[in-house]
Amino acid sequence: MLEFLKEPINDLCISRPKSRLSWGIELPFDKEYVTYVWFDALINYLTGIGFPGGEKFEHYWDGAEHLIAKDILKPHAIYWPTMLMAAGVPLYKKLHVHGYWNVDETKMSKSLGNVIRPAQLVQDYGVDTFRYFSLREMSFGLDASFSSSAIIARNNADLANDLGNLFSRSVSMIDKYCTSILPEPDTTDKDDRLQNDAAEMIGKYRTQMGEFKFHLGLQAVWEFVGSANRYIVQNEPWSLAKDDNLRPRLQTVLYNLGESLRLLALLLKPVMPIMRSREII
Repeated sequence: MLEFLKEPINDLCISRPKSRLSWGIELPFDKEYVTYVWFDALINYLTGIGFPGGEKFEHYWDGAEHLIAKDILKPHAIYWPTMLMAAGVPLYKKLHVHGYWNVDETKMSKSLGNVIRPAQLVQDYGVDTFRYFSLREMSFGLDASFSSSAIIARNNADLANDLGNLFSRSVSMIDKYCTSILPEPDTTDKDDRLQNDAAEMIGKYRTQMGEFKFHLGLQAVWEFVGSANRYIVQNEPWSLAKDDNLRPRLQTVLYNLGESLRLLALLLKPVMPIMRSREII
């Protein structure tokens, strides 16, 4: 866009004659013309939250960030800021531009019959699986390739095996050894490695998600899922449960697993808000 601005920019016509375009917002000063769609549509960002002077506008516009596809970059990066400055309205804070999905390395096309229909994906895989796959598989800002085999692989490996296995084993052992009540940990028994991994996960997640690098934020979460699964194997709660003298250690291990599940649930809620544990076990 900066390179584009170095060239002379022609005037933008914000009207279209009704003889050419029957639909549209009629201009208040000429009934024979309607407003150019990329003029009236952009204004909805303001009027939709109560501009001018509305409480919602005052609250939300101060931190507004736009999320668009790359084919409508010019109206949002050139026309819209110009309109805002002309109206004396503060600019939005950031403009985030995402790429496209290709299907099996080929651009979507109705003529090719390879168009992906979101409603069908939701029916086939569920909302949360589809949401997770979209955010984990795509590097925001770049094009990505979609295939049914890829979403199935993510569902089986990440959700069913890694995450589902962790939740299933942890909840089952808390139920079996502590009657479904999360035990108090032994305060003298520290598991610094797991706790440090959790803190590192949260830090990376906040940073990457804040920068719209969703796939890296989720990668950090799954690194911790791996740490928690290894924690189970290394500590063998089923062996600890056989010795009453090791009960304090068992309680600490199960507490740490419960706390790990809590942190994972919090971080994954924005990505998979509908999913329940029974769906990933």
